[in-house]
Amino acid sequence: MSKSVVASIGDDGALNTRLPLSVSEVWIDRDLSWLDFNERVLAEALDARTPLLEKAKFLAIFTSNLDEFFMKRAGILNGSVIEGHHHFLKHLRKKIVHLLDRQAECYRDVLVPGLAAHKIDLRRWDELTPDQQEEAGLYFDSGVSPALTPLVIDPEHPFPFLSNLSTSLVFKLHDVDESASMFARVKVPNGLKQWIVLKHDVESRHRLLVPLHEIIRGNLYKLYNGMKITAISLVRLTRDAEVEPDDDPVTGLREQVQEQVRLRRYEPVVRLEFGPGSDHGIKEMLRERCKLAPTDLYDLSEEVDYTTLFELASLPIPELRDAPWTPLPPAGILEGTAIFSSIQAGDVLVHHPYDSFDASVEHFISAAADDPQTVSIKMTAYRIGDDTPFVQSLIRAAEHGKQVACVMEIKARFDEERNLHWAAELERVGAHVTFGMAGLKTHAKTALVVRKEADGLRCYVHIATGNYHVKTARLYADVGLFTCDPVITHDVVNLFHYLTGHSHAPNFSALLVAPLTMRPRLLELIDREVQHKLAGRPSRIIAKMNQLEDPDIVEALCKASQAGVPIDLIIRGFCCLRPGVEGITETIRVRSIIGRFLEHSRIFYFANGFDKPLDGDFFIGSADWMNRNLSKRIEVVTPIMSSGPRQRLWTILDILLRDKRQAWILQSDGNYSQLHPDEGSDGPEALGTHQTLMNLAHARTGA
Repeated sequence: MSKSVVASIGDDGALNTRLPLSVSEVWIDRDLSWLDFNERVLAEALDARTPLLEKAKFLAIFTSNLDEFFMKRAGILNGSVIEGHHHFLKHLRKKIVHLLDRQAECYRDVLVPGLAAHKIDLRRWDELTPDQQEEAGLYFDSGVSPALTPLVIDPEHPFPFLSNLSTSLVFKLHDVDESASMFARVKVPNGLKQWIVLKHDVESRHRLLVPLHEIIRGNLYKLYNGMKITAISLVRLTRDAEVEPDDDPVTGLREQVQEQVRLRRYEPVVRLEFGPGSDHGIKEMLRERCKLAPTDLYDLSEEVDYTTLFELASLPIPELRDAPWTPLPPAGILEGTAIFSSIQAGDVLVHHPYDSFDASVEHFISAAADDPQTVSIKMTAYRIGDDTPFVQSLIRAAEHGKQVACVMEIKARFDEERNLHWAAELERVGAHVTFGMAGLKTHAKTALVVRKEADGLRCYVHIATGNYHVKTARLYADVGLFTCDPVITHDVVNLFHYLTGHSHAPNFSALLVAPLTMRPRLLELIDREVQHKLAGRPSRIIAKMNQLEDPDIVEALCKASQAGVPIDLIIRGFCCLRPGVEGITETIRVRSIIGRFLEHSRIFYFANGFDKPLDGDFFIGSADWMNRNLSKRIEVVTPIMSSGPRQRLWTILDILLRDKRQAWILQSDGNYSQLHPDEGSDGPEALGTHQTLMNLAHARTGA
């Protein structure tokens, strides 16, 4: 391939990604591809097959995703100086506005009337009867007003601080007695319920809900007695989340992260969203105060914060929601400390949320904490959550005199404060807490238990694709391996020595570890399929992940496709490679699976010259094929060596590739098209990935 290059914007906004010219012909911009992914999320709300309250959930997820996009990418994109970038930003905004319009249409034309047909009415203040307004006023007096802080904006008062993702009512105040006018602001408290149930004039078995901001709007006059209020405008603000790190070597990492969390509250504003009917003067005042361009303002025709719909989505109305799913006990894992006998009997692969996270991963750590034969427990922790049982198990283990080590990633974005808290809790009981390697985030999902047994020390390992996070384990589709294979456990022991002792990089016999060996090994595996194809032997690549963006991997996949290697990429989020391009990516197929669970697992398959799929090479791990994962993070990918787990992985991949219910296909023109089951079809084609896997879980356990 030609080594001529074009520029691309990296995670840090610098021109740090260099693309071979041939790759640039099939390259899709990551930000546009990311918006395409969120459009697929929005499509779930628009899909007639989606239950009404699940529609509300997907509208909320769409907004949450878009918030993260602005917090992570807007500052970087606005700061870029690449030639022609202004035109690109206009194109990006046009796409965002189009998606916001579709979201509003779905809310207005589908969700609201659909819920009304099921006796759930969503009303604004002006749509309430006088008696309902009185009821709402009483609720305001007792349940809202004490939590409010009415402010004015004038030369005598400092401009009020507007926190990230906060919603406020901004308006004009007129003091008739003094003939004075000023602006004022009241923040909508995010710690209160956002949808208020009213009962007056409501028929039996009906529900009437009003947004909190509407109740505040209708009662503003109570906060500014004797003043005239006009031009009430609803505004929501988004700040940049990319705090520049302090490289001062004198300052400890913990203190740096604490300072970054503090400073994030004051990062520049990157977006203002305004509700319907907002006043032009207020919009201009806020735009100038926040130092924004007109293109950083977004006018919304319905709600400004659809994440409040998570409240509606949780309403206990089974007929308007997906059938509930309770994860099932995983086959092959015994209770109590017998879990270690289960792992000795053979490697165990678990697939969440079909297999219970509590009865497998949580059980593994808890059993080790209580087991008198356990010598030590070591874990990586990226996002572990407030209600995590893992920290409690580690604390219990440390109190029992076991050696406990936790490699805590305190720079996990948006989870820094909780991780700092749990780090302090572990240190309090004598656990060893380290923060990984300087300049690298520890993103690996790995746990090691060392037991003293009759024939000496034996190591047990869990390596996974998902975080040690109880809540997300019920929503994210992830796989994990339990093994006591000495080759793999030896590598994991060396990995923890490396992470906690800061030794020179060790050699790894089986594991692929970023940034040390993972990219070179992946490139070798891809090239090996090329050599098999050229020699006339079976070759195939299947790779499932969240994102694909690494230029070296993309170039290698292009070379493999040009050699004729069949390649299936199952990529939930953004994909920077355009498939099906003549002469470059003709043999590459890309699909995205979107549904009730978030496809988070990373699974990689290479045929390696074998006809039978189970004879090929299988891998699972924490890393997407992105430059940041392969170059700037500690990531772990493990081979899967046992036949049972390999069979299960092949079943998962086969279902994902057959799915015509939840699948989207990336076309050669860079657009996605949604698949639809053929008439009369059954199995994964008609049921989709998630329902098929739930059915298999029931069949496997006999539940």
